[in-house]
Amino acid sequence: MKKIISILTATRAEYGLLKPIISKLNTIKEFDVRIVATGAHLSPEFGLTYQEIEKDGFKIDEKIEILLSSDTPSSISKSMGLAMISFADYFEKLSPDLLIVLGDRYETLAVATTAMNQRIPIAHLYGGETTEGAIDESIRHAITKLSYLHFTSTDEYRNRVIQLGEHPSRVLNVGAIGIENILNEILLSKEELGKELRIDLSKPYAVVTFHPVTLENNSSKNQIESLLEVCKDYNNLSFIFTKSNADAEGRIINQLIDKYAQDNDNISAFTSLGMRRYLSTLKYCSMVIGNSSSGLLEAPSFGIPTINIGDRQKGRIQADSVINCEPTKVEITESINLALSDEFVRKAKKTVNPYGNGDTSNKVVEVIKDYLLNDKIDLKKKFYDYEVE
Repeated sequence: MKKIISILTATRAEYGLLKPIISKLNTIKEFDVRIVATGAHLSPEFGLTYQEIEKDGFKIDEKIEILLSSDTPSSISKSMGLAMISFADYFEKLSPDLLIVLGDRYETLAVATTAMNQRIPIAHLYGGETTEGAIDESIRHAITKLSYLHFTSTDEYRNRVIQLGEHPSRVLNVGAIGIENILNEILLSKEELGKELRIDLSKPYAVVTFHPVTLENNSSKNQIESLLEVCKDYNNLSFIFTKSNADAEGRIINQLIDKYAQDNDNISAFTSLGMRRYLSTLKYCSMVIGNSSSGLLEAPSFGIPTINIGDRQKGRIQADSVINCEPTKVEITESINLALSDEFVRKAKKTVNPYGNGDTSNKVVEVIKDYLLNDKIDLKKKFYDYEVE
């Protein structure tokens, strides 16, 4: 009988990273790969991005609705409850041999908890990372303890997962899969990109993604307003916004982005660009601005500056092309001016990305093959005591 592998995806960014792994697992005759889409993928407000999965030729095994039409902390908890109830039924019906999850979102924690209760082994990308300004920090480490196989993006992150008590033999540094997508995806020309986005790319532009800082109370409105006020003052620079995800206060951010895009010709807003168009926008942009992990993981591989605003990504390993600033008009303006300077542009072009060389999916698939096809999984994990030398 084939080994059933269930792959969870709830957001556009998450799916883009999982895509090469899904493709390669599908080529292995001993595996029956089942994609389950949930969360923002199924929401019209967030672009119905499950359609991108189907356009890529993948069959979605099941679509599971969990998202409420609110982004308060209590509604997030209720969505987690819905996820646990719905995925309990799904896992009981499917009985997968492995669940693959990526990242650190609240719905991922709910699904991973459900899988643990039903004794389904979990493979997790990417543990060991730190994001001190986001609730994802706690979620990520919790998912690590629920998981059996661990794929990290750097050696430092691998050591941190081991420090959490996971045995080194089950913790593999495979690099960041976003770099693999940059190297392998056939990107659009600048002319093609402009036509698809229906915007003029003849002048310099920045790519902007700003998410809520989920460990701060009611800070999203002031922070995104500060950023948007700066953007509207740069007549010689365009700003392409990709909207916030379905975190608490994410809707506040998206509403303000839409308002400013309507009132300012140099600001454009997109619910979702999809992986190919998003990477294409990075290729030709002058800088990346915001607090998305993409600015730290993918942008350095294009040799472009990143302006990392606030604390959401605080603690992540960073390339030399990253400029950190507070979410104020003064600091954001100073950072944009620095990123536009000839000296910093030259510095960014020489940057070495600390997140690997782009051979991630092969490493992940080979480990999964070894553990599943050789029946090496034993859910009775022993706590590994990490000794600091």
